[in-house]
Amino acid sequence: MTDSQGNDSRRAGTFLGAALAFATTMIGTTLPTPLYPLYQQTFGFSQLMITVIFAVYAAGVIAALLITGRWSDQLGRRPLLFAGLVASALSDLVFWHADGLGMILAGRVLSGVSAGIFTGTATVAVMELVPASWERYGTLVATAANMGGLGLGPILAGVLAALFPMPLALPFIVHLILAVVAVICVWRAPETVDRPERIRLSVQKLKVPAEVRGVFVPAAIAAFAGFMVCGFFTAVAPAFLGDELGYTNHALIGFVAGVLFLASTVGQMVQGRLPETGRLPIGCAILLVGVVIVAWGIAGAQLAGFLLGAIVAGVGQGIAFRAGLGAVAAASPDEHKAAVVSTFFVVAYVAISVPVIGIGLVGSVLSLNATGLAFDGLVALLCCVALVLLLKRKKGQAA
Repeated sequence: MTDSQGNDSRRAGTFLGAALAFATTMIGTTLPTPLYPLYQQTFGFSQLMITVIFAVYAAGVIAALLITGRWSDQLGRRPLLFAGLVASALSDLVFWHADGLGMILAGRVLSGVSAGIFTGTATVAVMELVPASWERYGTLVATAANMGGLGLGPILAGVLAALFPMPLALPFIVHLILAVVAVICVWRAPETVDRPERIRLSVQKLKVPAEVRGVFVPAAIAAFAGFMVCGFFTAVAPAFLGDELGYTNHALIGFVAGVLFLASTVGQMVQGRLPETGRLPIGCAILLVGVVIVAWGIAGAQLAGFLLGAIVAGVGQGIAFRAGLGAVAAASPDEHKAAVVSTFFVVAYVAISVPVIGIGLVGSVLSLNATGLAFDGLVALLCCVALVLLLKRKKGQAA
């Protein structure tokens, strides 16, 4: 083996290690999803409280994104990755020993902080560590680590809860072990940033310049709709499967919740093969079809419809999100790009949290079935609005 081959091999190892750390952190953020019915039984939580528990995660994500979003450029990638893994491990410990609402809320916030740190920092770190011979796979691996990790979390927890004792502890113990492995991977990875002599830490500002709004608004609406569906499946799907469809197997609940994110990964991977101007409309259209199928599954109490809808909606969400993010970044002036992209992510994480609290509130008055159908109708309406705006913009450009 030549020196260059050996260096490339070592770089591939650190690259995959960074991707593993990224995936591990994202797994931890969706780990509680199939366990929510158990928390309800153990602590007597209402469905509204379950949606609140889920939503505080997004508050942690948004806070970390805004506060630490630019810190890795100053402090280096590795310190921020270590901080994210520490937050993830602390979340595991808190959930493992949770004895009530306060600790569960704290665990979710810590989980959100870990995701907020990793969303920006780990994506850049993975791209920077990719070996030359693997360069074309860098974005693909970063995407798979992010969304794939989110999808594997519920599946892992569901299987462990269904097959082994201590269902409210074992998933977090297993994840804690994975987090230790991730720390070792980050420890072995080289730093890719040269620290400036004078470190300036600042909070990321939110901004959408006037010249970007024509691109930003339809992309943000599509992202909002897609992340609403993500929030629905990770926060409320367990209750629908149990209360409305009669399925209480934790492995099944985890699979249904996780398959949406795995499908989103596929959508993000294939969007580059679509015509550039058609990516976002195609994603919106597929997402619209997906939520219609989900509505059919809810109305007819059909597991097949619920599952098929999750897959189709996930593919559409993945295409629309990556296409929208790319369009927004491309349309933004360099001096405002970070602020615009951060604003886009904040819109997405507001969508994953606030609407599901609305489901909890409405669901306390109406049936979950009626609430779910209304929610699907709102997502479908947003998809249609985004499609109309995109078509108008396309006609305006062609004129």
